[in-house]
Amino acid sequence: MGNMLVSIIIPTFNSEKFIAETLQSIQAQTYTNWEVIIVDDGSSDKTVSIISKLSQFEERIQFFQLEVNSGAGIARNLALNKVNGRYVAFLDSDDLWKPTKLENQIKFMTHNDLPFTFSFYDCIDEEGRPLNKRVEAPRNLSYKQLFYCNYVGNLTGIYDVDYFGKIPISAIRKRQDWILWLTILKKIKTGQPTPESLAFYRVRQNSISASKLDLLKHNFTVYRTFHRLNVVVSLICMIGFLFTQLIIKPKYIKRLN
Repeated sequence: MGNMLVSIIIPTFNSEKFIAETLQSIQAQTYTNWEVIIVDDGSSDKTVSIISKLSQFEERIQFFQLEVNSGAGIARNLALNKVNGRYVAFLDSDDLWKPTKLENQIKFMTHNDLPFTFSFYDCIDEEGRPLNKRVEAPRNLSYKQLFYCNYVGNLTGIYDVDYFGKIPISAIRKRQDWILWLTILKKIKTGQPTPESLAFYRVRQNSISASKLDLLKHNFTVYRTFHRLNVVVSLICMIGFLFTQLIIKPKYIKRLN
């Protein structure tokens, strides 16, 4: 497997309640050759002071700040310019990794010669309690499948910089991760998940997944801006998205009890 450096990109915004636990889940990794690049997107709570204190005792954490709230895409791009690793991984400031996440996923990538992977993940509530739900994904995820539904949890995605170079992140406010995975699958045609749950996704009341109307609006924006489709074709694609969300994707959601 080697011991190649993994660069972990984390944008933060008013994450005082969760960021310490998120960083602790990285420090608990069995794979230890990593660096974290955190970019704060104009937080007004105690996020900055918490990260500043933690980074004083952890030399693998690099911390940067944006003066004005600019969106997660801008924050991720700033972090991307700072990475030094062979691999780029993504984690949001309220989510968690299981201890073997990096070890198992990097091993899966290198053993199978894959430039991009992701994994399954479990859902927890705002207080970290299990929701007994696991989100899986197609074993050979095609561009067409991803076109109608984002099966890749942002907290699980890793790509090989030697293969792709540093891939710029879209500056749109929402769904930049989906655009990134679409960009990747345009090049490699299919993506394979590490077939196990390696992370915890925190379901929050104000998250994008909590508002179905917002989800529809932001997906429509992706069809119009990234795919450059006209309004009529974008609306037709939205029908495909709704069908996938309601009929197909639930097959990849497993109850754990």
